[in-house]
Amino acid sequence: MKRYWLILVAFLVLLSSCAGAATKDNYAMEESVAMGMPAAAPMEMEVYADSAMDESARSVSTGVEPATQERLVIKNAELSITVDDPLKSMDAIASLADSLGGHVVSSNTYQTYSTNGARIPEGNITIRVPSTSLNQALETIKAGAVEVENETVSGEDVTDQYVDLQSRLKAKQAAEAKLLEIMDAARTTEDTLEVYAQLQQIQSDIEVLQGQINYYERSAAMSSISVRVIATEKSQPIEIGGWELGETASEAVQDLIDYMQGFVQFLIRFIIFVLPVLITLALPFYVVFIVIRLFVRKRRAKKEAKAEVKAE
Repeated sequence: MKRYWLILVAFLVLLSSCAGAATKDNYAMEESVAMGMPAAAPMEMEVYADSAMDESARSVSTGVEPATQERLVIKNAELSITVDDPLKSMDAIASLADSLGGHVVSSNTYQTYSTNGARIPEGNITIRVPSTSLNQALETIKAGAVEVENETVSGEDVTDQYVDLQSRLKAKQAAEAKLLEIMDAARTTEDTLEVYAQLQQIQSDIEVLQGQINYYERSAAMSSISVRVIATEKSQPIEIGGWELGETASEAVQDLIDYMQGFVQFLIRFIIFVLPVLITLALPFYVVFIVIRLFVRKRRAKKEAKAEVKAE
């Protein structure tokens, strides 16, 4: 009989302890819900924040589809033209860019030589104009040229990349808002710091995505035109019986330039290197020569003195 009583008491104690643990867990859960955040450890808060970001990304996935998005195309052009006055033409191209609401990206000029030895100025200029004015700018540039040697117009459709960047940006911004809510509801410093670290990473990603979106928008709005400007050769080589005098004169001028260049290099090397070496080598011999000459003069003076004494 006592045995049955002991079993019954043990069962009641076990039942009461389980009920107390369940009540404690329910109380902790109710307290967490009342505070607006899950009753989790600091490490669990990070997992919760990640899940919040995933949920935000899923909620923003219903963005603009590429099929309904206006096509975003980056158009660029390259030209190689021959003109009478390259400097004047480059100034005209720069003025054209300003008049169309664009700007000059880069500009440089240099000198080349023709087969008859004449100087031929050339230049390269790159401008940006609104993409809607690209054809107008090309026609204006070609109208002022004597000859168009090369023309290339290229286009790159970046609509898919642009839409993808926008969707990712919206997802990151939604995740940022969720993290801000979680950080406001955090009760401990440790929880706040963990959420803040994730928030900084999200904000950095947002800045990168925004920069890429801005780059695509600017590139699509402003087209690039690179122009190589070459001068027209006004004097042709003179031929007499198949002999091109201009080519001979050009070779002669080049030979003269090579000779002068070699002569100047020889003078520089001689003054800086050869002359100091020769002086260094000749200095000991000069000192020995001076000593010997002094010795010979002394002996000669002694002989002359003896000769004078004998003569007396």
